[in-house]
Amino acid sequence: MDVAQIAAWMADFNDQIQANKEYLTELDREIGDSDHGVNMARGMAAVVALDPGEFADAGAYVKKIGMTLVSTVGGASGPLYGTFFLRFSAKVGDGVVAAFRAGLDGVVARGKAERGEKTMIDALGPAVDAMEAAGSETEALAAGAEAATKGRDEAIEYVARKGRASYLGERSKGHMDPGSASATYLVEAAARTLA
Repeated sequence: MDVAQIAAWMADFNDQIQANKEYLTELDREIGDSDHGVNMARGMAAVVALDPGEFADAGAYVKKIGMTLVSTVGGASGPLYGTFFLRFSAKVGDGVVAAFRAGLDGVVARGKAERGEKTMIDALGPAVDAMEAAGSETEALAAGAEAATKGRDEAIEYVARKGRASYLGERSKGHMDPGSASATYLVEAAARTLA
């Protein structure tokens, strides 16, 4: 991965977030505090405002992306997405699959969540497993995007056990988790730009 590829990934992810800002907010209105789309849109606007040319390498750029999300995205999403990119940045040189694994492990450690608790991990976890099981990086990214979508959709029937959605208990069933929805956009954007 180089700086240009990372910039393309962030531009694609930002396009998805901005186009689906209201949709993500609506998902969050059903089971959360109604701000996921707005928060992510603000954070990604700040990310794409960064000048990729200011960074000597992809690792430094991704680290700045993480710091930018921590400082601009409210709620739990800022620290979680920020941690994903900060951990990702340390493994950029090891390839996209290793970097995604590091990012996922960071989110798990930061959020103290497990799969099946109706969080972004329900999309990211299956995505990284599928990447690691694939052959080439191109295959890994495609498999990761497919697995993220499947994990996101399966989580609709989970009972939320983290965050504000957990207050709803059984009533959280039947709703898509906004974090798993945005995480799926992240992996899909990677499949389109990093392969």
